[in-house]
Amino acid sequence: MTTTTDSTTVQGAVGSSRTRVEGRDKVTGAARYAGEIPFAELAHGWLVLSTVARGRIRSVEDAPVRSMPGVLTVLHHGNAPRIDTDYTGMLGRPNPVVGLFQHDRVPFVGWPVALIVAETSEQAREAAEALVVRYDEEPHDVEFLAGHAGAYTPDGSDAETEKGDLEARLRAAAFVVDEEYSTPEEHHNSMEPHAATARWEGGRLDVVDSNQGTFWVSSELASLFSLDPGSVRVRSEHVGGGFGSKGLAPHQVAAVMATTLLHRPVRVVLTRRQMFSLVGYRSPTAQRITLGAGPDGRLSAFDHRALSLTSTVHEFIESSANVGRTMYDADAHHTRHQVVRLDVPTPTWMRAPGEAPGSFAVESALDELAERSGIDPVELRARNEPAAGPVSGLPFSRRNLRACLEEGARRFGWAERDPRPGLRREGRWLLGTGMAAASFPAGVGPSTAAVTAEPDGTYTVRINAADIGTGARTAMASVAADALRTDPERIRVRLGDSDLGPAWIAGGSMGTRSWAWAVRLAADELRELLALGGSVPPEGLTTRADTSDAIGAMAQKERHSYGAQFAETAVDVTTGEVRVRRLLGIFAAGTVVNPLTARSQLVGGMTWGISMALHEEAVRDRASGGYVNADLAGYHVAAHADVPHVEADWVDDHDPEDPVGIKGIGEIGIVGVAAAIANAVWHATGVRHRRLPIRPDRVLAAEEARPGAEGASGA
Repeated sequence: MTTTTDSTTVQGAVGSSRTRVEGRDKVTGAARYAGEIPFAELAHGWLVLSTVARGRIRSVEDAPVRSMPGVLTVLHHGNAPRIDTDYTGMLGRPNPVVGLFQHDRVPFVGWPVALIVAETSEQAREAAEALVVRYDEEPHDVEFLAGHAGAYTPDGSDAETEKGDLEARLRAAAFVVDEEYSTPEEHHNSMEPHAATARWEGGRLDVVDSNQGTFWVSSELASLFSLDPGSVRVRSEHVGGGFGSKGLAPHQVAAVMATTLLHRPVRVVLTRRQMFSLVGYRSPTAQRITLGAGPDGRLSAFDHRALSLTSTVHEFIESSANVGRTMYDADAHHTRHQVVRLDVPTPTWMRAPGEAPGSFAVESALDELAERSGIDPVELRARNEPAAGPVSGLPFSRRNLRACLEEGARRFGWAERDPRPGLRREGRWLLGTGMAAASFPAGVGPSTAAVTAEPDGTYTVRINAADIGTGARTAMASVAADALRTDPERIRVRLGDSDLGPAWIAGGSMGTRSWAWAVRLAADELRELLALGGSVPPEGLTTRADTSDAIGAMAQKERHSYGAQFAETAVDVTTGEVRVRRLLGIFAAGTVVNPLTARSQLVGGMTWGISMALHEEAVRDRASGGYVNADLAGYHVAAHADVPHVEADWVDDHDPEDPVGIKGIGEIGIVGVAAAIANAVWHATGVRHRRLPIRPDRVLAAEEARPGAEGASGA
């Protein structure tokens, strides 16, 4: 087995490390983001959000505000234009939060109740803070609890899977693990806040936005405002992170409403605090894992029951129980999702939705099984490799998890580990190591692309990709260059414009694979045309590709990226401090187009895993229904001092079903990290932490609750 590294000899542009083509513009400030682009006569909108968790708006006392300096208009449910939310878009029904000002109901704290538009953002903010909104408040419920009386199993075939007699297999099992695990509410907090500027130009609605798919957002706006899709253009050239949160949201709708009314460009930018309630988040989870295994550690029973929350106005399921459906098989295999409706904002997709919290529970439980059976955690996972999809029964397209486990164990020095907990000490620190396996679906979405041979010998690639900070331009240039047998420097890439045609979003680790497939097909056809001879006409020679038919014809298989995460932690049980000393991830994620940016993606995901394990936790006040820590002062994320030596690498894993061999790397980096760290904390202290984050107070409480130095108790 060989690993792909920067020093590996590579043929062509794909697989070679290249700095991002827009990198200089970004570090010098030449690259302008959605909230920075100037427009003549630009007005500024500021959203006013509800201060009650449930009730009705009694009155919006906007008369005093309308007379304030610079104020141009105040929109609310009493005067806003009607829009249509009764449609099914590219990713399903729209979240009703985008149906701005259509009624007087308030379903959660932070629900938009008004929009102030003024000449400057300062004037709009001042007026927004002065606006008086009165409510008829109603009792609310925002408390998420395991066993909540309102929990229900959602409709749909994906909610529950079942095969075999679970109780019988558990009775016959040599080893049983039956534990509960929980993860908190977490938020995306991309560096660039959500921002949109809307204007009418030449009879078309033009929106400059920060999003993860311009064609997606343009089609949603067309449906909301009952417009012809061709009359809506959305541009998103540079995006400062998204992680699942940058789709359709209230700020775009507000900007369109205001520009239609005022006949001038209007910009709406969300504040950090507003982002906590308006653009989604990761639901908290309460998960119960029950495992039964024989003396050899092979699973005979697997049961994963996952509870998450959603809002009262829109159903979203955090699919945490999906992990075991593809990772581990058993004769009796049960999974179930349940959800509870609360008076809170609607959650949404957040980096590795489902897999990130689900892997914490599953991989922690596997570690507990390894402890009880006396089998090495790496070996235990290798013994439980399924021959086919545990639930689907479908064949795996390419399952390289074992290679990740073996290479990770070798690189980490796992063989030198003493499995007994609480033995290694360095001064005041107890040291431990832990590991976890990881997987994430390798999907692909239909996309269109065009490639043009220009008269000057260069090429232009047009693909409606969204570069959310991952280096999409650079990757597409490399893919096109290899297909055209030319140098990437001769390739120009245009993206982030709905006028370029339909393409898949930057989400679900599907962006690069979906776009590269279309670019490769178009470039292959162009190369064949050019090989026939003749000169390039003055307007250029263009070929186009649409991958819809090719993707629709793919055979059904289990397609996934895989990984193995290894962590070393140091724990001070007198202060409760936990430090991650080193973190290694080895991945099987298909052909890596650009090792430089790929490694950055993986390390970024792993760093987020450190945050998930030790820091991130949104706290909601039961009395008010609002957040206690809706800012980056109270909502903690890993800082530089928290990030140790993080190493990410990969094994050879070319996917023969993909024209470029790609699977996807955006999500897989975070999966399994929290479990690996929690397992390392157990190895250091002998105490299990089944509730994230592993805060100092929880470490201290767990230490105090220990029955003895040699015993292990849950926390």
